[in-house]
Amino acid sequence: QVQLVESGGGLVQAGGSLSVSCAASGRTFSMYVMGWFRQAPGKEREFVAGISRSGSRTYYTDSVKGRFTISRDNAKNTVYLQMNTLKPEDTAVYYCAADQEPFSTLVVGRKMTWGSWGQGTQVTVSS
Repeated sequence: QVQLVESGGGLVQAGGSLSVSCAASGRTFSMYVMGWFRQAPGKEREFVAGISRSGSRTYYTDSVKGRFTISRDNAKNTVYLQMNTLKPEDTAVYYCAADQEPFSTLVVGRKMTWGSWGQGTQVTVSS
């Protein structure tokens, strides 16, 4: 298990950009597939993006393709989500998650029960 702490959320106007980060504790960060999820009020949590252990593979839900970019820095134990051209429907609490199962299972397979979760950071996009 790793401890995850998100930061960087906030309020932004539609069309703007925001970056959120997730710092992980421990020395085994590179052994974890990382993902970003979000949950809007009254809605179920949904997968947003995932990245493989080395960072060589990424995967996005259709609604954010071309607008969001997930990346990681294993030397800094941090995963990032750069969000551009934000829309009001992107408003949600954003959570990072970590797990050691295969990338294909977690990300491509859209598994929702990952092993470690952060506390979440609020992203609000005004119209």
